[in-house]
Amino acid sequence: MNVVNYGDLLRLTLPEISVAVAALLLLTLDLSVLRRLSLALRLRVAMLIAVAGCFEAALLLTHLPAQASLPESMLVLTPLTHVVQVALLAFAMLTVLLSGSARFTGHIGEYVALLLFATVAMMFLVATQNLLLIFVALEFLSLSLYILTGFDKRSRASSEAALKYFLFGGMSAGFLLFGMSLLYGLSGSIELPRIAAAVSGAALDPLLLIAIVMVAIGFGFKVAAAPFHLWAPDAYQGAPTVSAGFIASSSKVASFFIFGQVVLVGLATAAGGGAFHAFSPGWVPVLAILAALSMILGNLAAIAQTSLRRLLAYSAIGHAGYMLLGLIARSPEGLSALLYYVITYALAALGAFGVLGALEAEGIDRIGDLRGLYRRAPRLALCLLVFLLSLAGIPPLAGFFGKFYIFSAALSAEPHLGLLWLVLLAVAMSAVSLYYYLRVLKSAFVADAAPNAAPIHIPSLTGTVLLLIAALVVLLGCAPSLLLNWFGLH
Repeated sequence: MNVVNYGDLLRLTLPEISVAVAALLLLTLDLSVLRRLSLALRLRVAMLIAVAGCFEAALLLTHLPAQASLPESMLVLTPLTHVVQVALLAFAMLTVLLSGSARFTGHIGEYVALLLFATVAMMFLVATQNLLLIFVALEFLSLSLYILTGFDKRSRASSEAALKYFLFGGMSAGFLLFGMSLLYGLSGSIELPRIAAAVSGAALDPLLLIAIVMVAIGFGFKVAAAPFHLWAPDAYQGAPTVSAGFIASSSKVASFFIFGQVVLVGLATAAGGGAFHAFSPGWVPVLAILAALSMILGNLAAIAQTSLRRLLAYSAIGHAGYMLLGLIARSPEGLSALLYYVITYALAALGAFGVLGALEAEGIDRIGDLRGLYRRAPRLALCLLVFLLSLAGIPPLAGFFGKFYIFSAALSAEPHLGLLWLVLLAVAMSAVSLYYYLRVLKSAFVADAAPNAAPIHIPSLTGTVLLLIAALVVLLGCAPSLLLNWFGLH
């Protein structure tokens, strides 16, 4: 049995420790020294400490060795995990900055601390290949997200959404744990590389097929893939806007990355095939079915929505289907396409929820409420245009290249264009998504505002952050190599 060197453990986890210390510091200050000060001042202090802690963690990541690991694959650091962790820290900082205009709670310290604790959980999640630590980090993340969803105590919808999220989450955790226990029983190990070596063979064990289905159900819930998506519309609509944006961005990145680690590393020898009329047992056909269901249900259900939040929720389900294509490709190009897609999607989704948060004080939630937005708040309308067109996959925005790259990777996954059926479905559903995104933009840019509608003023910090996110979406669409080269998968 390998013995853990606690000096190495401390050194390799310094970034996570930095974020956790920042969370504990701001929580302590807010509950003691700052308790009697104004809400605005407490929020500024919490934002400053949180951003400083995340920035310090990003700097510490640059000083860690490019390749490092601890015994039992508890911590496995590679250049790719560093990139994903930096992205998670960036999303945490953007989320904290967008919460500057939030007024749904007076418990500022607790709220921002939960955002940071969730970020710590995600950083551990993407840096491990050990089933036990994967499960513990996922549950730590899930508990933080449940609380963030129900944090608005004055909102019945927020409490109801948190309860549904918790109940579905608990059930999915049971499926995931059962699947992981079967993998352990079949392989005698909880390390993903050793599991892959143990389950390799000409024929798949029936218990392994059950384990694959159970793991797919557990992670399908985490990434909001149909038919395990039932929590998403209520959570996106009922949660505080900042929380919904965080769930739609950071948790999506972390969940898809670790899902990829489990299937591409731990189950690499049990992939099977998803070619039309030539399915072979494994996780590829299971994910192909989930992808098809997600794209169809998510995009068709989004057409009927009048609430912009629910529209974004069903859109997220459809995007989960596109992202699964990157896993099905099971190649470095597919993983690179998935990471590019999920990061740029997270940027656009966080930006869209940031716009909704800025409009929250005006009571704007339904698509019809956006009438005349371009005249009332030109900057917000312009940012919303960039975010929604990127989600729709319109060039030259990041969403277009993400879809093109992931569809190309899927086409080359099977010989003789075996996944052409799935790519054609994805292209068709992308066309459907363009319709409902254009409905929103028509209301914002074409429809006339009410005669008594006044201009909308937003905090300068919120406007600056939204413009920054919009600029990143445009930049990564015009120069995708800025992000792709960072992955180092070519």
